Amino acid sequence: MLTTRTDCLARDAADPLAPLREQFDLPAGVIYLDGNSLGARPKAALARAAHVIAHEWGKDLITSWNTAGWFDLPKRLGDKLAPLVGARPGEVVVTDTTSVNLFKALAGALSLQGEQPARKVIVTERSNFPTDIYMAEGLSSWLDRGYQVRLVDSPDDIAAALGDDTAVLMLTHVNYRTGYQHDMAAVTALAHEHGAVTVWDLAHSAGAVPVDLNGANADFAVGCTYKYLNGGPGAPAFIWVPQRHHAQFRQPLSGWWGHAAPFAMAPAFAPTDGIGRALCGTQPVVSLALVECGLDVFAQTTMAAVREKSLALTDLFIALVEQRCADHPLGLVTPREHARRGSQVSFTHPHGYAVMQALIARGVIGDYREPAIMRFGFTPLYTSFADVWDAVEVLKQILDDEAYDVAAARGAVT
Repeated sequence: MLTTRTDCLARDAADPLAPLREQFDLPAGVIYLDGNSLGARPKAALARAAHVIAHEWGKDLITSWNTAGWFDLPKRLGDKLAPLVGARPGEVVVTDTTSVNLFKALAGALSLQGEQPARKVIVTERSNFPTDIYMAEGLSSWLDRGYQVRLVDSPDDIAAALGDDTAVLMLTHVNYRTGYQHDMAAVTALAHEHGAVTVWDLAHSAGAVPVDLNGANADFAVGCTYKYLNGGPGAPAFIWVPQRHHAQFRQPLSGWWGHAAPFAMAPAFAPTDGIGRALCGTQPVVSLALVECGLDVFAQTTMAAVREKSLALTDLFIALVEQRCADHPLGLVTPREHARRGSQVSFTHPHGYAVMQALIARGVIGDYREPAIMRFGFTPLYTSFADVWDAVEVLKQILDDEAYDVAAARGAVT
């Protein structure tokens, strides 16, 4: 373990990813440990936005759909993102929101099952991100064909929840609260043994941990670009459909961008070939353009290098918190095992919300999730080892001095 701040600075000096930090705008005096909620802004994004708005839109107007490649952006960005999640060219599009794409993926997964009266269950975790559950419940209710959502309380319960009635297993690869990471290949194989189709949410995986969707033989996946991929607040999400499912894939949001001949303006819908079937309506070009700035940074490294640093950062944070804050009621909820840990560390504290507000006030930005969980996200492209040391020092001071307001008003966005 790095035992002094000087050790951390030396590690930073030798870090092969350190030069990438200079490609992000990070406010002075801030230690940003919330990239698992919103990634930092790539410096290139400001100039890119200005160019799109002032030149492509302001001067070239509608001709930019062709001359600036606006129409091709969802697929072109999808191909750039594909290597980060183990996808092939032509299997990913960047479009819509994670929730909307999840709706499409669930609908596509159910359609693959065909008319099988016995398979009416979507299995997922109770601790899944709530919107994922809501979308599954909403789709099940809307279809009105007897579908239901079955919630399991822990990863250990998944095997028992799968059966001849299971249509889809829908899981988030890395849990948003705890940072627990599923073994995608093993869980996918288990689902397939029971005849179920898998849908994976990569919101806390893409750009954070190595993902191999094709290697795991997964069926569908969705994810966002505004967390570890640094695409900007509310940036368009992505959906992955493997080539082996393209011919059978269909989803109910059949907009004109998914039409085989969108400019024919035919009254009847005819789906295009390939991943374009996952597209719906006209795309948010400015937001899409900014996504590319984050992806361009990833093109300068590898996910193996990102993962190596991520594990080193999170190992250090866990060790320092447990060593230097041992006298305080902190509980680690993130797995210690590398294979089961994403790129975040979560600790509980009886006054976790108040402690997190005190941290933010002192320039250490993490976030809070019920129940009593303080989340700290580690984004290897711009988080340093010295950041880890300094963050723990601030945490220790706050806890030692009880410098947090338990009666602080709740409801702030953290």
